[in-house]
Parts: sequence; structure tokens; C-alpha cells
Amino acid sequence: QVQLVESGGGSVQAGGSLRLSCTASGDTWSRRYIAWFRQAPGKEREGVAGIIRTTNYTNYRASVKGRFTLSQDNQDNAKNTVYLQMNGLKPEDTAMYYCAARETYSATWSDVSRYRYWGRGTQVTVSS
Repeated sequence: QVQLVESGGGSVQAGGSLRLSCTASGDTWSRRYIAWFRQAPGKEREGVAGIIRTTNYTNYRASVKGRFTLSQDNQDNAKNTVYLQMNGLKPEDTAMYYCAARETYSATWSDVSRYRYWGRGTQVTVSS
């Protein structure tokens, strides 16, 4: 089992910044890859960015490259925290942001169906 807890959401104006945190605990093997997804009202959930816990290798969706940055703090085997620094926020970034975990990385990192563990989400609202 893996537990994921997100924090850091809020409301900002366009051009502003937010930093989201995802604290992951539980089975180490099952959280080797941590990703952020988002879902806006009436839209499908989409992958934003992901990171491999052991190598720091990252993936980003095209629309956030250069604006969003992933980092992590692997405090110990008991838990790790993944940060999503979001700069230059746009109204289209408005969504509920979710943290998700899976055992392995693959080219299908943004495929929602590949993730077994999910957090409850944190809301990000960007006004124009």
C-alpha cells in the first residue's frame, strides 16, 4: 500500500507561482515513479509531470515545459516528497491536481490507467 498526500494548492493571478507537494509513504517498490496529474471540470485527467524516485529522471507534458519543475526530497525509505514548482501560471492551468504512484517508469507515464495509487488532490485556480 502507498499513501499520497498533496498540499500547496491555492488561487493566484496569471503569471504567478505555486509549489505543490506530494508526500508519499508506504511500500517503497510501489512508489518508484511519482507523477502529477490534473483534471479541469468537464475534461479528462491528464499527466503533468513525473519523476523516478531513484534517478531523478523527469517527464513533462509539452504545455508545461519551461514553466513547471519537479524535484524531490527522499528523506528515507519510509517516505519521500515530490515538489511541483509551477511558475508563469496561466488560466488554463486551473484544475484539481493529483499525485499518483506506480512501480515502474515507461513511455506511457501519462496513462492514467497505469497508476494504482492516487492522492485526494489539491485545487489550483489561476485567474486572468
